[in-house]
Amino acid sequence: MNRRDFLAGAGVVSAAAATQAVAQAPALPNIKWRCTSSFPKSLDTIYGGAETLAKRVSAITGGKFQIQVFAAGEIVPPFQAADAVQNGTVECCHTASYYFVGKNKTFAFDTTLPFGLNQRQQNAWIYYGGGLQLVREFFKEFGFISFPGGNTGVQMGGWWKKEVKSLADLKGVKFRIAGLGGEVLSRLGVVPQQLPGGDIFPALERGVIDGAEWVGPYDDEKLGFYKVAPHYYYPGWWESNSMYSFYVGQKEWDKLPKEYQAAFEAAAYEANLDMMAEYDFKNPTALRSLVSKGVKLHSFPLEVMKAAQDAAFDLYAEESAKNPSFKKIYEPWLKFREDLYAWHRVAEQTYSTFSLGNPPKRK
Repeated sequence: MNRRDFLAGAGVVSAAAATQAVAQAPALPNIKWRCTSSFPKSLDTIYGGAETLAKRVSAITGGKFQIQVFAAGEIVPPFQAADAVQNGTVECCHTASYYFVGKNKTFAFDTTLPFGLNQRQQNAWIYYGGGLQLVREFFKEFGFISFPGGNTGVQMGGWWKKEVKSLADLKGVKFRIAGLGGEVLSRLGVVPQQLPGGDIFPALERGVIDGAEWVGPYDDEKLGFYKVAPHYYYPGWWESNSMYSFYVGQKEWDKLPKEYQAAFEAAAYEANLDMMAEYDFKNPTALRSLVSKGVKLHSFPLEVMKAAQDAAFDLYAEESAKNPSFKKIYEPWLKFREDLYAWHRVAEQTYSTFSLGNPPKRK
């Protein structure tokens, strides 16, 4: 029995509770929403997060609450998903908040910050550390409410046409990257470019850009980057996790029956956990496949990692000094990060360092 069959047959506790609530409620209305995604259908794992939500909401509500998912470009371009919710073109979207740091750098916290939290730590901060309340308070200014809706875990460091052996090799490189990672790299001499996933390969092939990051082995192989940029770097320090979210117009949310709100929340929770599990299943096979095709794996030089980390935290300090909304989230986020890092150094890091560095002997 595969994972999706198991979920369909067994469900999850929160979804079962919501289903029971709907079954017991009299005369709930039929509601249809549209959800615009920032991702193409070809990237089935990321795009699939919205489909997971829509299918589960329909199942919980006995088909009374339907959400139709539209791929990037079918209603609005990828980077206009949040605007479409804000202006009422659609009821909800599935996107990455760091696409919108041009509006306000505070948007980054809902997806990732360079040298920030990993996927487990992000979930801990969002669900238990006050993160969700903080980002939702910020999003009130834009008229929507957020729900975590997927994660990739630590990403790869992208595809480069030439090797990066030192900081000097970054100078003048035109590199596709989203979020605050682009600003950090710009401080090291890179020329950042923000492009949707479907536009990256043509730009690489034509020489418009010299390198690009996307997610990890599974998606990157599908997009074909290895055909034009043979050097594959790690880790993607600018995305130590990459959390995607559902944004729902606040007015539309407030109109939903409480039973449908419960269904949506349960489905979003499932989508958030499911995406990470699916990537962890798919990426090992894809990485082996890429290596068999001649891809050259490299870790970033320590010099680059240290310089990037210093530049990142300089950026956060500067932004906090001039942006009250950024400071309001950054200070408790930083304290949470420090506390959780102290704990993870004890058991998690010790175990991982040993088990990954000392594979067992097999007879």
